[in-house]
Formats: sequence, structure tokens, C-alpha cells
Amino acid sequence: QAVVDFERLSEHAAAFRGHDVGFCCLGTTRAKAGAAGFVRVDRDYVAQAAELARAGGCKHFVLQSSRGANQHSPFLYLRVKGEVENLVQAVGFDRCTILRPAVLLCKRQESRPGEWIAQQFLGIVAWVFPTAYSVPVETVARAMVASVLQPGQGKVEVLENGAIHKLGKA
Repeated sequence: QAVVDFERLSEHAAAFRGHDVGFCCLGTTRAKAGAAGFVRVDRDYVAQAAELARAGGCKHFVLQSSRGANQHSPFLYLRVKGEVENLVQAVGFDRCTILRPAVLLCKRQESRPGEWIAQQFLGIVAWVFPTAYSVPVETVARAMVASVLQPGQGKVEVLENGAIHKLGKA
């Protein structure tokens, strides 16, 4: 495990060398970092980490993005997620897996009242529609690992929420 300063990520290129697979779940919120900070973390840091990983020999990059990611979205969150997906794909990995989970079900140390309410509601909805609107973070993690262990479906593979559930339970 290496601790890096993302403001000076290029100084930590050695931490990205010698790995066949890279996993990226980096992200923040607009509420926590402001709009500019959100873009810096969720797009710029991720893209730079992907570039360093590729330069260091990484062949397969696995990115956690978001359901609805679209570089043309009028919503900042979805637009930035779409932009970073495109930037990571452009790096030229032999294989790139992008996971687009819906609402992540997890326990957080920080307080996010709106997210907590959504999680409670979606936790109930998940009993009826288990793969439609949410996914436990543990399922996403298992799907990320499983995506590496299984043969790819092409150079770029995008896994939507239902596929994440299926792969995460395999």
C-alpha cells in the first residue's frame, strides 16, 4: 500500500509501476469538495492515476463510475463520470472494465442525511426489485475482482447495475 499526494501525483509514479491490474473507486461529493473540487477528484485525479498506471505497465484498469454517466449530461455528477470514463478509455489499456452501479448501499462514517434516507427507502425497494435501483458496496467490490478473473467481453466492457449484481454474486 502506498500513500500518495494526489495534488502531486506525478511525483508518485513509482507507486503505479509493476501492476497488471488497476482498481479505481476514487471519488468525493460536490457537497464536500465544491464543484471544482469534485471535478478535480472524480475526473482529473482518476484520469491521471490511469495514465500513470498505464505508463507503469498496467494492462487492465477497472473503474467504478456511476449509473447514468454521460459526458453530455446537464448534471455535473453524471457529466464528470461520463468524461472520466472517456478519458480512461483513451489511455489505451489492453482491457478496461467500467462499472456503473446505481445507489451504493453502505455505512458511512460521515453524515449524509439525504443519502441515508435514500438508502433506507431503496433498501426496502430492493426486497421487491433487488437489482434495479441500488447495490451493496460489497457486491460492487466482488464484481470488480470477478471482472478481472473472467475473460473479457472486448477491449472495453461496461457493466450496468444488473450485471454488477450478477457478477458480484458469482
